[in-house]
Amino acid sequence: MDFRQHAASAGRVVLDVMEREWQPLSAGELELRLDQAVEEILEAELLRRLEAQPPSPAVYPRLLRGNPSPGPRGSPTVAGLTGATASENQQETADSEAVTYISELLQSSTSGARLAGRARLSLSRTVLLSLSLLSERVSYRSVSRRFQLEKGNIHRIFFSFCERISTLTDEQIRWPLGEEAAEALFPFSDLLVENQLDEGRVLPQVLGVLGHTQIPIRLPAGNHDLDRLGPAEERLKMAAHPDRWLHLELVCSRRGQFLHCRVSNGSDSDRGQTLTDRLKQNPQLMPPGSCLVARTGYPLSERILTPYTGSCGPKQEVFNRILAEHCRILDRAVDGLKARFKRLSYLDIGNYDRARTVVLTACVLHNVFLRTGQELRLDPEMENIRTAEEEEEDGEEDEDGVQRRDAVSDLLLRNIKSGIT
Repeated sequence: MDFRQHAASAGRVVLDVMEREWQPLSAGELELRLDQAVEEILEAELLRRLEAQPPSPAVYPRLLRGNPSPGPRGSPTVAGLTGATASENQQETADSEAVTYISELLQSSTSGARLAGRARLSLSRTVLLSLSLLSERVSYRSVSRRFQLEKGNIHRIFFSFCERISTLTDEQIRWPLGEEAAEALFPFSDLLVENQLDEGRVLPQVLGVLGHTQIPIRLPAGNHDLDRLGPAEERLKMAAHPDRWLHLELVCSRRGQFLHCRVSNGSDSDRGQTLTDRLKQNPQLMPPGSCLVARTGYPLSERILTPYTGSCGPKQEVFNRILAEHCRILDRAVDGLKARFKRLSYLDIGNYDRARTVVLTACVLHNVFLRTGQELRLDPEMENIRTAEEEEEDGEEDEDGVQRRDAVSDLLLRNIKSGIT
């Protein structure tokens, strides 16, 4: 049994090396590249003749809206705008601007050499190809037909794109500091009492919402032995296996931008302990009087406030209700991430490093699209659908966190008793 598994793993490694290093062009790709060269010559001649008239901007498919529709075979662009409404025209322009912005990010990046792939595409088409794979639940074969490229090249181009985008994580997903942090703060609650300032007791401001989600992936080779199990037992073991998931920990702003992102194996989740230690060792990361909020399962501290558990009285119920409202900010951000990048519904990738790179790429692009005005409008009926996840156990609690949570809940209850709602 062990011998067959090792042989299968070795075979996959050999195939992967061949896919990366030996990719001769097919006859179809040679013909396509010849056609592209002729088109480039003709286009250059036309541009010289029409130098005074700028070319019309390319219009891209609706890949950035969560409901992309594939273009006709062999052409990843929309044929035209005939019959489109003004709002559709504006959205198409915004989509084009986002693709252009991503292309500029890659051009300005010093993370490495040019993108991989024997059959070279223009940078904008490379971005479009990669967004197609991220945004749609389509196969490599389907994209191969659409772009008229070998499936092996599609695979290589896509992962090269993800590797380059993921190197921008620290640039695009960054913890706010100074004025940026001050601008990111929002009220813990709109409830106020007149004598709060006199007593020196004020509600904290919130910097962000901490939470997580799970991304299902294919189990890596050698991580499971299902040959001796029946179908029912196999399904149970696969569902319960901790490494069937990637654990994505996030902190998001009020607008839904990610301020922190940590991707780990399902069996390597620390439920915010690493972030808690980081904030404790670097107090300058949190503006004075600010905090993060999180659901049950995360450690309660002076910097991270979590709900009360067990039997709750009036003040605990008020505190938990307000905290739940904040946590829905993260829910909407995660819903938008998965709606925009449908490939995250299941990553058919049995390699943790590659799967992690794809998830980081989606998180980076989530922030990029928000910065370029590409906010995704979710169906209100879909916002309440949560992915089933394991039941959370109570997180650790330190004394400073307990005292601060009690002080905040006391203030909230006093506000309500004062008739302010």
